[in-house]
Amino acid sequence: MSPVADMSGLLNYLPPSEGLLPKWLLFVRVVHTSLAISQRNTTNPNRAQISVVSMANSIQAYTSLGPTQRVYTGPRSPTLSSTKPPSNIPANVLHSTSPVTPLSARTFGTWTAITSVVRLYAAYHIEQQGMYELALWSFGVAWAHFMSEWLVFGTTRWGKGLAGPAVVSTSSLVWMWLQWDHYVKA
Repeated sequence: MSPVADMSGLLNYLPPSEGLLPKWLLFVRVVHTSLAISQRNTTNPNRAQISVVSMANSIQAYTSLGPTQRVYTGPRSPTLSSTKPPSNIPANVLHSTSPVTPLSARTFGTWTAITSVVRLYAAYHIEQQGMYELALWSFGVAWAHFMSEWLVFGTTRWGKGLAGPAVVSTSSLVWMWLQWDHYVKA
């Protein structure tokens, strides 16, 4: 079977509502999870299958601290910029300022699973006001969380780990707010 025929079969599983927002709600979970899988599997970054995508971030948060520590880097250590770690020891082992613990990583994984389910349901039921509101709130809470961790609590700093969640939560929140009348009918 050709790759084009395989792809047309997958299109049947996309949310049926018109517009890009429902597909984005589904896509956000796929892209975010694919990136996390790619970071862990550098030999074959495209091996993620659709059946495991929605919960892969949650699973990795339960099994490894590394990806969560890349988001919650902690305050910048003054010694990190002035000293170079020995070449045989990873830099993040020497001066890690990440506040991530196994419990906080699992909590983050649980939050990710809940938002994944909410956004999946919203993608397929976007016309229902309650589902739309839940998805909108999930991005609002995520935005408030990441901004407060960065600007108030200092548990993260701007960089690769924070940029993805900040851009996705901000753009999705604004997009959903602007598209409310298009999808939710009074």
